[in-house]
Amino acid sequence: VQLVESGGGLVQPGGSLRLSCVASGFTFRSYAMRWYRQAPGKEHELVAHISSAGGRTNYAESVKGRFTISRDNAKNTVYLQMNSLKPEDTAMYNCNAQRARTGREYWGQGTQVIVSS
Repeated sequence: VQLVESGGGLVQPGGSLRLSCVASGFTFRSYAMRWYRQAPGKEHELVAHISSAGGRTNYAESVKGRFTISRDNAKNTVYLQMNSLKPEDTAMYNCNAQRARTGREYWGQGTQVIVSS
């Protein structure tokens, strides 16, 4: 089982990034997907959630209207489009796969996002 994130980097405030998370080794379409983030000295935060079929999404209040989660089940990939980035968005971003029926979940290693001028 693998979840491999990419797309992080250094961006100026107001800029955009698109994170990707490619899954392998499990039935991707059966799992809800989430993006979490953790900044130094701060708690792990759930940023966005998308249901297994992609019909339902939820966002943290801090990113609503700026971030969009989506998935392509044919490509076993979940995305996080991040616009209007702020310095407080700086964090390590991890993707998570969770199947509510079994409680099974998997984590990726993360991709670093730094928002700074």
